[in-house]
Order: sequence, then C-alpha cells, then structure tokens
Amino acid sequence: MRSPRLAALELRRFGRGKLPRAALVALLVLPLLYGALYLWSFWDPYGRLDRIPVALVNDDKGATAGGHRLTAGTDITKGLHKSDTFDWHQVSAEEARKGVEDGTYYLSLTMPADFSRRIASSAGDSPETGALQVRTNDANNYIVGQISRTVFAEVRQAASTKASRSFLDRIFISFSDIHGATVKAANGADDLEGGIGKAEKGSQDLAAGLKDAQAGSGRLSAGLVRLDSGSGDLADGARQVADGTRTLADRVNGIADTVGPFVADNEKSIGDTARLVADSAGAVRHNLGTLVRTAPAAAQGAHKAADTLNAVYKARCTDAVLPDPACADLKKAQQAAADVARVADDVNALVADQNGDLKKLDGQLATLQKQAKALAARSPRLSEDLDDAVAKINKLNAGAQKVAAGARTLHSGLGSATTGARTLDDGIGRLSSGADTLSGGMYKLADGSGKLAGGLHDGASRIPDYDKKDRDQRTDVMADPVQLVSRDLHKAPNYGTGFAPYFIPLSLWVGAMVAYMLIAPMNRRALAAGAAAWRIALAGWLPVVAIGVLQTVALMSVLHWAVGLQMARAAGTVGFLFLVTACFAAIVQWLNARFGAAGRILVLALLMLQLTSAGGTYPVQTSPGFFNALHPFLPMSYVVEALRRLITGGGLTPVWHACVVLLAFTAGALALTAVSARRRQVWTLDRLHPELTL
Repeated sequence: MRSPRLAALELRRFGRGKLPRAALVALLVLPLLYGALYLWSFWDPYGRLDRIPVALVNDDKGATAGGHRLTAGTDITKGLHKSDTFDWHQVSAEEARKGVEDGTYYLSLTMPADFSRRIASSAGDSPETGALQVRTNDANNYIVGQISRTVFAEVRQAASTKASRSFLDRIFISFSDIHGATVKAANGADDLEGGIGKAEKGSQDLAAGLKDAQAGSGRLSAGLVRLDSGSGDLADGARQVADGTRTLADRVNGIADTVGPFVADNEKSIGDTARLVADSAGAVRHNLGTLVRTAPAAAQGAHKAADTLNAVYKARCTDAVLPDPACADLKKAQQAAADVARVADDVNALVADQNGDLKKLDGQLATLQKQAKALAARSPRLSEDLDDAVAKINKLNAGAQKVAAGARTLHSGLGSATTGARTLDDGIGRLSSGADTLSGGMYKLADGSGKLAGGLHDGASRIPDYDKKDRDQRTDVMADPVQLVSRDLHKAPNYGTGFAPYFIPLSLWVGAMVAYMLIAPMNRRALAAGAAAWRIALAGWLPVVAIGVLQTVALMSVLHWAVGLQMARAAGTVGFLFLVTACFAAIVQWLNARFGAAGRILVLALLMLQLTSAGGTYPVQTSPGFFNALHPFLPMSYVVEALRRLITGGGLTPVWHACVVLLAFTAGALALTAVSARRRQVWTLDRLHPELTL
C-alpha cells in the first residue's frame, strides 16, 4: 500500500465517532491558543499605556529668571495631562508614596519644590541641574518600570530642551549685546588713539616743562635758604620790639594808674592853666617890642633900686637901727630887688641875644599859644584821651607780641619749606626723568592704541549680531543639537507584530507535538505488513503535515483578519509556514518513533532549547554563551529570522537560507524515522514490555 493511502487511512480514523472528530477540531485549534490568543493578549501594550494609573506630584514653587516667571513643574504637568502616556493622578507626595507602595499606582513622578529654581539657575553664577524624581516598585510590575524609564526619559529630554532653549536664547542675545558693546569699544578706541596722540605731545611738553621746573625748584630752594636766614633775623628783631612794647606798656600803664586820677580830678585847672599860658604867650608876643625897648632901662633901674635897698639894709640893719622883724622884711625886699635885677639882666641878655631872631621867637610863642589853646580845648577830655592812649599802647604791645610769634612761626615754616624745597627739587628731578620715560611709553601706547582700535573693529566684525529670526533658529538647533533621525526600513507597527515570528513557530511546534499524541508516528498496519521503511516514515508524517497545513491556515487567518497581523509577503509567509510545519512534524515524528514515550519529553525539552536560543525576544547575543552556542544548530533560529523578513519586509536571503536548513532537517528527520521504522519491524522484549508508557 502506498504511503498517501496509508496517511489517508490514518486520518479516516478521526471521522468515526464524535470524540475523534472533536479531537481533530481541538488539534486544529490548539495552535491558536499559543499563537493568536497569546499574541492578542499583548498585541499593542504601548497603545494602552493611558490605562495605567500613575501618581503625579507637582511641588514646584516656580522661580523668576530674567524678569520672567518660570513654572516648569506646572508646564510639564499640563503637558502630561494632555499626553496619552499613563493615567495621571495628581496627588500629594505622601499619597504618591503610599500608592506606589500598596499598588494603587504603578509608579510616581515628582517635580520637587526647587525644580524651576534649579532650571533658572542656568543663567546665574551657580547653575544647578533640575531633577525629576521617579519612584517605581517592581513588586507591582517590572515591565511598567522599564516602560516608564523610556517615557520619563522623553519627558526629561523635553524639559531639558525647553530650559536649554531659554538659556541659549539669552546667550545669543548676549552675543548681540557684546557685538554692540564691541563696536562702541572700537569707536572708543579710535577716540582713545586720538587722545593718546595728544597725550604723547603733552608728555613731551611735560618733560620739557619739568626740566624748567627743576631749574626753578633749584632757585626756589636757594632762595628759601636765604629767606629762612632772614626770617631768623626778623624773628629776633620782632622779639626785641615786642619786649620794648611790653616795657613801654608796663610804664605807660604804671604812669596812667598814677596820673590818671590826677588828670581826671584837675581837668578844669589844667584847662585854665593852658588858657593862661596861651594868654600869656599872646601878651608876650604883643609886648615883645616894648620889652626890647625898655629892657636896658629896666635893668639899670632894677640895679639902681637893688643897690639902694642894699645900702638901706646895710645902714639900717647892719647897725641894728631897726628891730629884727623890720630887718627881716627889709632883707626880703633887698633879696627880691637883687632877684629882680638878675631877672632884668637875664631879660636884657635874652633880648640882646634874640634881637636878630625875634621872628623865630615870635613863631615859637605862637606855637606855644596854639598848643596851649589846643590843650585848653581838650582839657575836658584829657582823661578819655589818656585812656585811649593807654589802650592803643596796650594794643600795640599785643600786636607786637603776635608779630613776634608769627615771626617765629614764619621762621619755623621757612625751615620746613627749605627742607620741602630740597625734596621738591629732588622729586622734580625724578619727575623729569620719569617724564622722559613717560614720553617714550606714550609713544608705544599710541602705537598700541592704534592696534587696539583695529583689533576691536576686526573683533566686532567677527562677533555675530543675531536678529530675532536668526536667534530663534539657532536656539532651536543648539537646544537640541543632535536629533535622532530614525528611518525604520521595515517597521513593525506594534508589539504583537514584532513578536509574531517568535510565537507562530512555537504554536506550530506545539501543534505537531499534540498531533503525534493522537497519531502514531509509524503506521502499525504498515509495520505489520512489512512495508518499506521509507513508506512507513511517510505514512506517519503526511497526516500530521496535512493537519499542520490546516493549523497554519486557521492560525494565520485568525491573526490576519481577527487580530490584525499585516504581512509584507502574505503568500510567502503562509507557504514558508507550510515548510515549517513539515519540518517540525518530521522532527517530532522521529523523536517519538525513535524514543517512544520518552520522545514526548524530548520534544518538549527541544522546544525549550529552541525558544531560549532562537533570539525571538532579545538578541541572542544578550543571552549566556550556552544559548549562543545552540543558536545555529536548531531550526527555530532560522524560522524566526525568516519570518521577520516575510512579515515586516526586507531581503529574502535569510528566507532562502532557512528553507535550505528546514529541508535539510526535514529530510534528515524522515531518514532517521525510516531507520527507526526498520528497527521497529524487528520485535524485541523492550517493545513487548516497554519500561515506560504514556
């Protein structure tokens, strides 16, 4: 009997009775439990993140930067509420902590109180980093924590970009300010260059002037030496004058103390006497001519009278004719006559001596008369005049004392001035030398200021001056200088599509494994009839392949039309899965045919090894070395890689490579099954009494 007929007979068994039919239906639907149902459960988890409750805490107090109010925490909170990521619940910090702990919230995001202040500090002297605080609890769900790190990384990047944009905008504004300031500085440097040129000319004039000043300071120093010597003499003379005025003042004050009361008491008598003197002087002037004429005769008469009285005195008194009192009177008369004679002689002599100068005598008498009259006129105020005279003398004395003290101070000051003049002379000498150096330095400075002006103009031309449009454009670029330009050549639209190449072969392997639980790996009738081993192998393989084809059609139909799996190469995917089903059926058949009941355990173990080494979830390079070593030797590794190209697109080289590998595994497994069939045609005690049955 041919192999196809044997396979058909094997399948016909499932048409006898309700249970076999139900078993066949269950066998066809079983891959859906692993493929369609499992993929459907997490087909697009990232599209439903808005159902995950997450605590949001905004403790940010805000800040002021550049005269503007910054509320970064509030801005981020509003943005998160508008986003589709997570089911945000704005709560307090304590509620968030408790909620993450007891599972009410999967995680929490906190904007601390100083969040805006730290962001605003980027423009200050001590910039700080603002920190978003995330609290997770892997005891709630580990995957959510991993997802949150990705989501919050985007939130952090957005916040950082916004803060950077504000900071960089101020920098570009500063560039414009610096440009303007540099232009002003360059213009100022031009003015400075002109001023320094004038200063250079002035420094030359200063040097020349200081040389003249040095010569003059020398003369000043010598003159001050002489002046100092003269001021010493002046101080000595002033001291002597002061001593004299003090003596004079003392004497005048002493006399005033004595004469003052007398003058005050005899002002009238002094006036009368002065008038008498004036009148007498006038009378003398009036009778001066008569006196000249009568003076000789009067002198002779006086002498004659004196001689007569003298004779009488001798005659009467010497001889004691008269009593003593009379003689005493006569004696007085005789003496008076003698005195008159002498006066008459004196007057006569005076008149005789002054006879040639009467006008002079008259003038003197006139002066005496005038002064006597003046004295008579001032006699009522003589006491006041005396007091005024004393006060003026005292004032003269005080002034003389001050002059003496001033002379001493002048002498001392001139001594200091002399020393200072010497110092000045030395200093001007050094200034003259310094002025020469200054003149040379100003020449260099003038040259340097010209270079400075040129450099500032050149620098101003190189400093950018951005307008608002340029500033906004550059701020956007600098705030996010490196963007990820992602171009997915063959993008999987969702999470389930990305994992389909992993779960589809898993479901088909399970389908083949369960199929050989219901179908014998080798047809017993063929074994009993002694059919060829290869016919026996094909007879046991073809029914499962047929069931696998139906499983594949059912699985891919549900995945495509019910779940939504979109395939870049739908026909190629289905055709390739037919080959996968054939390969898996051949491998599972051989394990069951060769090892019997133990083969079912080996089928399960081989499934586990393929799942862990195929790289269906994470790249196989991230797995331990043991799984990396197994990866190239197991068929599912090639199936997963080929399905990725067939479902999401890409080059077909891995697909052709996988086809070759699967064909090789299929042929090899069928050959090994034929060998096992050949061995099973020989009955042994192990077959009659197996050690293990399932």
